[in-house]
This record gives sequence, structure tokens and C-alpha cells, in this order.
Amino acid sequence: MMTDPGTAAPTSGSGAPRLKFQNVSMVFPDGTHALDDVSFNVAPGEFVTVVGPSGCGKSTLLRIASGLTPHTSGVCEVDRGSIGYVFQDATLLPWRTVQRNVELNAELHGMPKAERQAKATDAIKLVNLVGHEKKFPKQLSGGMKMRTSLARSLVLNPKVFLFDEPFGALDEITREFLNDELIRLFQHEQFAGLFITHSISEAVFLSTRVLVMSARPGRIIGDYQVPFGADRPHDLRFDPAFAELCGRISNDLKDAH
Repeated sequence: MMTDPGTAAPTSGSGAPRLKFQNVSMVFPDGTHALDDVSFNVAPGEFVTVVGPSGCGKSTLLRIASGLTPHTSGVCEVDRGSIGYVFQDATLLPWRTVQRNVELNAELHGMPKAERQAKATDAIKLVNLVGHEKKFPKQLSGGMKMRTSLARSLVLNPKVFLFDEPFGALDEITREFLNDELIRLFQHEQFAGLFITHSISEAVFLSTRVLVMSARPGRIIGDYQVPFGADRPHDLRFDPAFAELCGRISNDLKDAH
């Protein structure tokens, strides 16, 4: 169901928002107007995906949420002590094994060795990398590298997860497999998720809600609740209702340019 972009849509999660953008605008020092009056919330147990034309400010939203980029005006509220961030590249340290890469964030936060090893082991199980703990990044496929990156962020049990097109460089089969894995992780962890992608089908498959942004300066021009429930079988992608929702979002994107 499409809602008025100027009002907050009902969330699929419960409780107070974990992430809140209120009238956020961003103008870079060179005069580039990246975002214009963006408002939306992400509640616990809600997975929100943002789609829009290249350069519309999607990744800037994540950088503002994480504190990497200060916004020009408006309010961004988030507990930055409880954020997991998965980048477009897996950003693994080549001299560390999978196990040691997964431990890295916990190590940087000063977690005792035994505790971080135990948490890393649990995270590796969650992303189905058991048996690969002693491998180095050069020995991993692209999909396995991204699963290692996911596990590294899971170790600190983030309440908010930010995803900056993490599967964009992967082949379609691997990408769909990791979408299935991420759905499972989301159901298990119930974090508040904000995901950026150029793929409409990926957005609809993963999300409880899809936001459509205009061309720069980015504004929210479409807001869709995704009606398919928690159980997302792989063949949902072939359901006529799935295709119909993808088509509506695609039409919004045509108007976004």
C-alpha cells in the first residue's frame, strides 16, 4: 500500500524508532544539494530499503545515520553505540583469517578475548560459514566474503543495521542466495534495518517497507508497505503480487528522474 510520503507510514516493527530522520537536508561544501527534507523512521523489527536514481543521496543517508557525515539541517536520532554497518565491499583484512576478521570489531571495542571468540563463533554459525574459520580472504568467494562481513557486524549485537548495497557486485544467483540468508538473519535478530540498493526486486524481497527517492536533491516520493509477511520463500519472486509491487515502484522511479 502506498502512503503519503509526507507522513509517517505505520511500521511493521514495534516500540520506539531505533532510527529517525526528521526534515533532514544535506548540502555539501561544494554546493551539491544531496538531500531535501527527508523524514522517516525505522522501528525494531522493521527492514526499510531505499531505492532511487544514482546520485540521489541514498548512501549519504547511511553516512549521516552512522555519524560519518554531518547533515546540514533537520534531526537524525540513532544510538550510534549500537550500529552495524555493511559496506559495498567486504573490507576484510587480508592477513586475518575468517575467525580473526569476524572478531575485529569486538577486539576494537575492547571485548575480552574469550568472549569475542565465543561471539565470533556464534556469528559464523549464523551466516553458515562453519568450516571456513581458518581461511584467508583470498581463499573465499565474493559471497563468502560478504557473509564474513555480516558476521563481523553481528558480533556486537547491533540494534540498527545499515547496509550500503552489500550485494551489488555479486552475480544474480549468489545475490539471491544472500538475500535468503539476510531474511533469515533479520528474523533471528530483529534489528532495525536500513538497506540501500538499485535492485527493485531485492528491495521488495528483503523489506517490510520500501522508500523511493527522487533524483538529486533526494526526497521521499514513494512509501510502500510490503505485504508478504515474515516467511519469504525463494519463489516469492515469481508471485504475481510481487511482480505487481515491483512494477509500481518501477513506475515511481521513472518519475524520479
